[in-house]
Amino acid sequence: MAAVDTSTLIAFIQGDRGPDVEHFEAALAASDIALPPVVISELLSEPHLPPHHRAAVLGLPLLDLPDGYWIRAAATRATLLSKKLRAPLPDTLIAQACIDNDVALITRDADFRHFAKHCGLKLA
Repeated sequence: MAAVDTSTLIAFIQGDRGPDVEHFEAALAASDIALPPVVISELLSEPHLPPHHRAAVLGLPLLDLPDGYWIRAAATRATLLSKKLRAPLPDTLIAQACIDNDVALITRDADFRHFAKHCGLKLA
C-alpha cells in the first residue's frame, strides 16, 4: 500500500509525467493506493476540478486517522519547526497520516524530505 500526495495527483490529472506519476499509476492499477484525508480537501477545493476527476478522487480509499493523530501531528510539526525547517500544516497532516498507517508517500513535493529525515516518513 502507498499513499499519494496532492502534488502527484495534480500532475497526473494535468497529464504530466515523472517517476512519481508512474509510481502512482502502477499503485492505482494494482488497487494499492490510498489518500491521506487532507489530500481530499486540497483537491476538492480546486474550483475548476472537472467532475470526472472529482468522482475518481472520491472513489479512492482513505487512510485511517487513529486516536492521537492530531497530537502526534503537532509533535511532528514541532520537531521540524524546532530545526527551523519548513513544515506547512497540510504537509504535516499528510505525513502524519502516512507515518501512522506505515505507508510510503508518493510525492513530487521536496518539502516532504524533512519529514522523512527527521520524523520517520517513508517516501516511495
